[in-house]
Amino acid sequence: MPTWSRTLRSGTVAAVGLVLALTGCSSGTTATPEEPEADRADAATTPQPQQQPITLALAGDVHFEDVLSPRLDDPDGTLGPMSRELADADVAMVNLESAVAAPGATLASKELEDPAVRYWFQAPARALGLLGRSGVDVVSVANNHGADLGRTGLRASLAADGRAGVAVVGAGRGAGAAYEPHRVDVRGAEVAVLAADASPRESASPVWDAGEGGLGLATARGPGTRRLLDAVREAADRSGVVVVYLHWGEQGQVAPTERQQRLARRLAEAGADVVVGTHAHVLQGSGTLDGAYVAYGLGNFAWYNARRSVTGVLRLAVSPDGEVVSERWVPGRIPPGGGYPQRVEGAQATAAAVQWRRLGLRAGLEPVAGERPAPLPPYAAEVSRLSPELRERMRGSSHRAGCPVPLDRLRLVELSYVGFDDRPATGELVVATGVADDVVAIFRELYEARFPIRRMELVDEYGGDDDRSMAANNSSAYNCRFVAGTDRFSDHARGRAIDVNPVQNPYLTGGEVLPPAGSVFADVDRTPGAQPEPGAVRAGDVVVRAFTSRGWTWGGTWSEPDYQHFAAPDPG
Repeated sequence: MPTWSRTLRSGTVAAVGLVLALTGCSSGTTATPEEPEADRADAATTPQPQQQPITLALAGDVHFEDVLSPRLDDPDGTLGPMSRELADADVAMVNLESAVAAPGATLASKELEDPAVRYWFQAPARALGLLGRSGVDVVSVANNHGADLGRTGLRASLAADGRAGVAVVGAGRGAGAAYEPHRVDVRGAEVAVLAADASPRESASPVWDAGEGGLGLATARGPGTRRLLDAVREAADRSGVVVVYLHWGEQGQVAPTERQQRLARRLAEAGADVVVGTHAHVLQGSGTLDGAYVAYGLGNFAWYNARRSVTGVLRLAVSPDGEVVSERWVPGRIPPGGGYPQRVEGAQATAAAVQWRRLGLRAGLEPVAGERPAPLPPYAAEVSRLSPELRERMRGSSHRAGCPVPLDRLRLVELSYVGFDDRPATGELVVATGVADDVVAIFRELYEARFPIRRMELVDEYGGDDDRSMAANNSSAYNCRFVAGTDRFSDHARGRAIDVNPVQNPYLTGGEVLPPAGSVFADVDRTPGAQPEPGAVRAGDVVVRAFTSRGWTWGGTWSEPDYQHFAAPDPG
């Protein structure tokens, strides 16, 4: 694969702590004794150009286990298509969830961790070269895998720093070095980047905490929190922009913990301009807090499985004095089976950006531009008999002779829903008379929760062809058809079933994924509390609750799960 060019990047400081000569340049507006009076007047009144904002690109957890390992053998390999979002930023950063060392290195002790969930990640030094070719400037190793290979791994990580052209932060010999920021000059403005591990300690070995002396990780727990705050204050006194990258939070928990929120406030008070983190393996939202920009969780970025596939690159524009003036979430998805992230496009990208904003609001953060989602108009729904025109349209399409429910026992429900663009829309469903009121109430709950639905049209728009309707990601109800592969009428033929967002919620049957476009969503985590893609249904979420509280069943619990399918109870 090609190496992405760094079209907007300024030079990166090669050695931590080097003072750049550019910081002493004159503004050019002060007159010298030999300067004529007229020239001095012109200089005093000439407006000075606004300095271009600094662009930061921030992504989450990266390692090179399993399916990711072979990419390291490609001398031109990168993190894939989303590398472009990293490469054209002034400063790009990820969390390297791995120790760097040659094969055969001794694994570090993890006696404080639950034996059932102990993992050791390692990568060769050439992993930093791949990150560099992907546009990454800075990596944090201050995490619960940074010392997986003990001091040997930390020494190798720090030694690989200079050779790869990628700075490693969050580790060093003693607290002074471990908390030392990496400094980058961007068009005369200095950016300081620090990192620390705030996740639970996994071993009593001092290598997991540089504050205990010797080579180790920077931490933000116990005395390490004070050391980090002191380092941030010192960086803020010197640098225009201070970025802190943390390993924190509760794994799998979307809401930031109280400890995350408290530490974010203390870092903002100490002078941090941007505070970001990982460790939860899910997105946790972003926004402003006490004058700083906070992104609690960036999720996985390059990972060996797709159970938590939602990912992306956070792009920030920051003024030279540290104010975040704009943000952009570039959504991505870890492909089935794991690997490097793929960029999400179209309506799904719009929905992902909406979801990102909502996460920040739920976490108590304010949007950078102060914009909140527009309030929705009141929910509206109308139940009516099928008009002669609609009956004629349905005959030979979704309805035909021999169907189990006559047309006069069906009703048209027109109702409000929220689209993938977070805007209100009106959809149509044809259902049995006896479930129409249920449908009105169910979709009221989905509307008020702003659960996104891609489209909601009668299956007759697709000639009654269920495959075409699913491929269009259409949520639909009545269709007089058989259960696939049988001569039994489906619940849809009785007007007592609804399919919701078929692409995000596919039917997994006989080794097939229906619709085929749903393959990328087949393996997402749908357990309670998980964070699936926008529009995907998971156990215990608002969609499942709205249906099952009224006695409907969810096909997601079947041995061959049909995640899109909800069916009303048999009326007897």
